[in-house]
Amino acid sequence: EGMTPPKRILFPPEKICLVWQQRQSAGAGLFNVGNTCFLNAVLQCLTYTPPLANYLLSQEHSRACHQQGFCMMCIMEQHVNKVLHSPVSAVLPLAVLKVFRRIGGHFQPGREEDAHDFLCCTVNAMQRACLSASSDVDLPSQSTTIVSQIFGGFLRSRVTCLSCKTISDSYEAFLDIPLDIKAASTLTAALEDFVTPERLDGENSFKCNKCKKNVAASKRFTVHCAPKVLTVCLKRFDCFTGGKITKIVEYPEYLDLRPYMSQADGEPLHYSLYAVLVHSGASCHGGHYFCYTKASNGLWYQMDDESVELRCIDAALRQQAYLLFYVR
Repeated sequence: EGMTPPKRILFPPEKICLVWQQRQSAGAGLFNVGNTCFLNAVLQCLTYTPPLANYLLSQEHSRACHQQGFCMMCIMEQHVNKVLHSPVSAVLPLAVLKVFRRIGGHFQPGREEDAHDFLCCTVNAMQRACLSASSDVDLPSQSTTIVSQIFGGFLRSRVTCLSCKTISDSYEAFLDIPLDIKAASTLTAALEDFVTPERLDGENSFKCNKCKKNVAASKRFTVHCAPKVLTVCLKRFDCFTGGKITKIVEYPEYLDLRPYMSQADGEPLHYSLYAVLVHSGASCHGGHYFCYTKASNGLWYQMDDESVELRCIDAALRQQAYLLFYVR
């Protein structure tokens, strides 16, 4: 409620399947061609995202795609099919490496990039590919592509005037939630901080339409529409110094998102962890990325470039996580 409904539904939501449609052990590892561990770790997390993998394995996209030139959905379809059907233990993610600069113009081959930045650019490129077939799509309809329906949700920002109690709501789409971890030692504490109201006053005061002046107000973010896949970025890197928060932040295998929703009372909203992307190293300017993913057979694997090793869930839960991936 409170949001403009879409004029068109670009992908039927009932066709999105959140559980694996075929079961198998983990697919191939990915060769590192020089500082490409960030790319390999992100691609493995996307490959084991059940609703995305189900769709890409069906090859439905490429059969209907008429896009000339660069199409990130076609590239991901090619990549996921290659990794999950590979007869060898490791492959080169050639389809993605070939279009590396098209995914993000600021990426430099051979340079260590930020995994969260690469994930955002990849998901945005997939979203653009889904929109390329439809001209002049209104903003609400853009959130009905398969990519938006899998990764996307909406936040509500509610500002309450502390003088007259007038409420002003605005909504913003998100593909992941970045969480501050300076004061939090668990994921749930970081989410709690995220939805804690912030006071606006002084230079930050709020122009109230009813009071007709700048007033003190309270501002609170909540998750208004929950995504099918919840991606969380634990903000470990300082934007200015590049320094890193190296502490362990505990995260659960199963998460209930309900307490952080605009409608906080109601049925629990259960999510299950399926991938953990880890950065090891002292700063964002170096170090190494690898990940833990849950394959369609229900078992956990550590994926470190070309190496794919069976691991227990406890190992996956004890990491210095940077990105966490949960599915409804």
